[in-house]
Amino acid sequence: MEITPETVRWIFIDLFVLLISIALHEFGHAIMADKLGDDTPRRQGRVTLNPLAHADPIGTFLLPLVGGLHGAAGGRGGGFGWGKPVQWNPARINRKWKMGTAQILVAIAGPGMNFLLALVVATVHTVLVAKGVLHPGSDLNKVFGFTVITNFVLMFFNLLPIPPLDGGHVAQQMVPYRHRSKFDEVARFGPFIVLAFALIPQLAQVFVVPAKWCTSHLYSLLASLVM
Repeated sequence: MEITPETVRWIFIDLFVLLISIALHEFGHAIMADKLGDDTPRRQGRVTLNPLAHADPIGTFLLPLVGGLHGAAGGRGGGFGWGKPVQWNPARINRKWKMGTAQILVAIAGPGMNFLLALVVATVHTVLVAKGVLHPGSDLNKVFGFTVITNFVLMFFNLLPIPPLDGGHVAQQMVPYRHRSKFDEVARFGPFIVLAFALIPQLAQVFVVPAKWCTSHLYSLLASLVM
């Protein structure tokens, strides 16, 4: 398949959407840790909506770009990436919070921000279409739709109960302490399991299917409210 200038344009649009989505995800972790009393993310400049503060050169730019080009050329690719992990110190949180509770709150704050962005964009998108401001076949219409499903994909992917994903941190805190060592043993293989879910299409359906379901039903709900 030939890669045209139009294809390249859309690859960079998708890359921009991914950058914003990943940045908001990492900002969620940073702002939650900051609100709980740990100033580490603030001192490192992570309590900001500036996307570049959260971008990883390989995970946010290079890999999604290469994946997009590969996908446009007829292969599989596009959309997979990560941001710069937010560093925080559970020992520095306000003592009114239990350490385990704080770790869960910081972990789910990232996916929570992706859900919030998907909700806001879908709402704005639906209203603009309902008011006739946005034509269903326009480029901006496609960008809105891609943004919504991208954030649902990021949300469900990161909620997989596999370390080092956010869901893995939550799962670790939910495991009874007497079984924690066994969980940690399995967690050593976490990065390889995560790669398998990200790169094998059949496994990816675990988070892609619910992302598509949420996107479809959210738009249906919003349409019933504003149409």
